[in-house]
Amino acid sequence: MHPPLPEYPARLYALHLARILERENVVDFDGERKVSTQAFFTEEQGGTMFGVLVARDEMGNEVLLKAFSGACQGERNLQGWADHLVEEEAYQAYLEHHDPEIKRMTEALSKEHTAQLAQQRSIMSQTALQAYYNLYRIPTLGGEPIGLGALFSGGKIPTGSGDCCAIKLLGFALSHRLTPMSMAEFYFGRETQTRKHLQFYGPCDEKCKPILKGMLHLDIIHRDEDLMVVNKPASLLSVPGNGAEHQDSVETRVRLLFPDAPRQCAVHRLDMDTSGLLVIALNKEAYRHVQHQFREHMVQKTYVALLDGVVTEEQGRIELPFRLDPKNRPHQIYDEVHGKWGTTLFHRIRVERRADGRLATRMLFIPLTGRTHQLRLHSAHPKGLGKPIIGDRLYGNGASDRLHLHAKTISFLHPRTNERMEFSTQDPF
Repeated sequence: MHPPLPEYPARLYALHLARILERENVVDFDGERKVSTQAFFTEEQGGTMFGVLVARDEMGNEVLLKAFSGACQGERNLQGWADHLVEEEAYQAYLEHHDPEIKRMTEALSKEHTAQLAQQRSIMSQTALQAYYNLYRIPTLGGEPIGLGALFSGGKIPTGSGDCCAIKLLGFALSHRLTPMSMAEFYFGRETQTRKHLQFYGPCDEKCKPILKGMLHLDIIHRDEDLMVVNKPASLLSVPGNGAEHQDSVETRVRLLFPDAPRQCAVHRLDMDTSGLLVIALNKEAYRHVQHQFREHMVQKTYVALLDGVVTEEQGRIELPFRLDPKNRPHQIYDEVHGKWGTTLFHRIRVERRADGRLATRMLFIPLTGRTHQLRLHSAHPKGLGKPIIGDRLYGNGASDRLHLHAKTISFLHPRTNERMEFSTQDPF
């Protein structure tokens, strides 16, 4: 196993990059096309975002990447910086196909501005814009690239999407078999109402969030300055495990985007096989506040599950004691003497027929305690409901593509405002 990287390496490298930009007064340090940084402080040009990403290659070597958002004073690609996601050859072919006709129509409009010509040019511009968006192939952790249009609701793509430095950095890493470890972005140039020179910022919600969701498979339901609520997919760890092969998790993906988040930022955990809502703290104060609510049972959660077979009870309460089986980790076993008691309320939603013809019970669970594998055990054990959750590879037969258990709702007090926050998701099965 490789030794761990420093906690915030990207931010340290980003500060070093900022100092070089100020000292050298140019963006491209190695190539022939020198871009002056002075233009970033003018009203006409304005500032831009720069980013640094620390990654590891397949041999475990540290790799350092840097990028700028959009085009840097007209230059889409500069030597030593992560390239634009649209390859230069494809971009030039696109320009050669669409630009001459648009320029011809624009010139015609300058001579004779009619409604018909204006409409024709508008249609032509929209067609060209869609063709440009179609050039984007967004790399993902899963290895299968995604089209830009598929990442935005209704296909409405904000201008500049896919050009932010965070997207460039992650795109380069994922397409070159590099494992991202940490990332930091800072603003350089003329200050605005929302951006300050050399200040660090996270990825934007409008353009970056939908793309990052597709790239990292990280569905951010809510984010503010103190916390995030993430809809965790099944088969992803909540927190990193032991060994390099178990480092990918919600925590590591969150800290890739928000390097200032606490090293242990997941306030609670979901089993790897369980999907659903997970609360992430973005600072230590928020972590302590929300974790206190979990300890004092102030957080309200519900889960939905699909059980293999018919449960006749409409509702009820399950109280059973379990403990770890040290000879068969991570299995839990029933033990009235040494086990920890767990309590779950259940409400039957309905009995339904699956695609294979078998009957299943859709159940709503309200856990009053948070024991390991509590809902899985309370479902499967004969002293509980006696019907395992479909897809449970530990306490059932595992005969499904996933565990049919989902953390559906969560409610807690916001650590700063003390207001009640409530979040809900759709059933994924």
